[in-house]
Order: sequence, then C-alpha cells, then structure tokens
Amino acid sequence: MNEQTLSEVQWDDLSAFLSVARTGGLSAAARSTGSSAPTLGRRMRALERTLGRELFVRRSHGYDLTDAGRTMLAELEGIAGRIERITARPAGDVPPLVKLSAGTWTTLVLVRRLSDLVNDPQDVRIRFLAAEDILNIGRREAVIGIRNRQPVEKGLAGRKLARVHFAPFSAPGAPDGWIKVHADTPSARWVASNSGDSIAHEVSHPRLALDMALSGVGRVILPTFIGDAEAGLQRAGDPVPEISHDQWLVTHDDDRSLPEVRRTIDRVVRILGRGLK
Repeated sequence: MNEQTLSEVQWDDLSAFLSVARTGGLSAAARSTGSSAPTLGRRMRALERTLGRELFVRRSHGYDLTDAGRTMLAELEGIAGRIERITARPAGDVPPLVKLSAGTWTTLVLVRRLSDLVNDPQDVRIRFLAAEDILNIGRREAVIGIRNRQPVEKGLAGRKLARVHFAPFSAPGAPDGWIKVHADTPSARWVASNSGDSIAHEVSHPRLALDMALSGVGRVILPTFIGDAEAGLQRAGDPVPEISHDQWLVTHDDDRSLPEVRRTIDRVVRILGRGLK
C-alpha cells in the first residue's frame, strides 16, 4: 500500500480486515469485533474498492484470502502487533486516569477529599491540574474542569454547582496590612484595587497567601469555604459581594458518558454541589 492509499484507509477498517482474515468469516469476526456480519461485509467491500484489489474469495463456508489478501495480512500482522503492544494496559489492574482542572482553592478541597473521589477499592486515578487559567477541555488539556462561569464553547457541557463567596481573613491579633497575590484572579484584582498603601507582603501564588495569613503577618482574601475551615483564621471583615461567583463543572460532550468520567463527575458534585462549608 502506498502512502496516499494508506491515508484513505482508517485503522478501524484494517482492524476489521484482520478479524475477518484471521477467523475466515463474517460471523466469527462479528463476535470478536462487536459489529454485525452485514456491516463487516459492507466494510470489506468498501476496503477492496479503496485499495483497488480483491482481498477475499467469498464462498458458502466463509471468506478465503486471495493472494493479495494473504500479502496484506502478512504486512498488517507486524503492524498490528506493535500497535497492540503500544496500546496495551500496564501490568496489573491500573484504574483509568481522569485529568481534573480547578483553581487553587477548589483543588485544595478536592485533594483533602481524595478518598471520596477515588472510592475504596480505588476505581479511578486523578491527575490534579491546579491552575488559575482555564485549560482547554476541547483539546483534552483536562477532562473535567471547575470554572467560575458557564461554558460557551461548542461541544462542552456545564453543570452549575454552587455560589462561592469571598471575605477577608486573618489570624487573631494580626496587623491590618494586606497580603497581595500576583495572580489574575478576581480576589487578587480586588486587593490590588482596594488595599491602597496597606500592603504587608506580596506572594506569587494564592496558596502562599494562606500560609502567610496563618503565620499572622496580615490579611488575605479567601473563599469562605477555605477561610472558615481554618482553625487559625477568623473573618477580618464582611464578605465582598462583587467577587462572588457561581461555580460550574465542565466537561466535553464526548467524554462525560465514559464510566470513569461519569463516576468522577458524580463524586465532585457530591463534594461541591451544595456549597463548601
């Protein structure tokens, strides 16, 4: 087969050819592939037309290979073996991987609730992608994303979870100076706009701001589900309504019915869906 012909043939069709060639008939191949015998018959005829050669002699007892068919089978067996080795699951019962993207604070909560996400016995692996930027689910940078707005991209499905509120927090007796976070988030922008000259310290990542607040060196804006859960912090002012937002769970239409994705979605909803306390 030349390169142009190969570009016109899908691997699924070549895999179906292998099944028919190895079993010698449509019925046996149908059982191994999950396709119907008539469907396989049509695909084999279409494959022959695309390749411009007869691959089978169709007899009452089954499908016999022509010389061209035997040559193609021999060529494909080596390719198929390499593909099967490349795509084989690792040894042992390894749970499927789900990439989950969320901001710093939601990721922190989900990490702390990891046992509720992966079940016991474990039936899914989670790759946490903590990022303030929105990852591209359409390009599978993440499979599940937790966002602060409803998705508008074509092919994405969204589910509203809960309303997230923010307030200032500090350790008892801490000075009033703000801990400024250099990040493109609503809370960081609010502090930059409203702190004036009252900046105690600056950090490059939101998680560092929590650690500094716990050390008693200043005030920080946190989601109330984070600040209220920290025994070493207390509210240092009223909630800031202008940076409250809804939380959305987002995934791709093509992925959300996958068993491991469906299970993870259901568990995330149970953790986040009624608000974080």
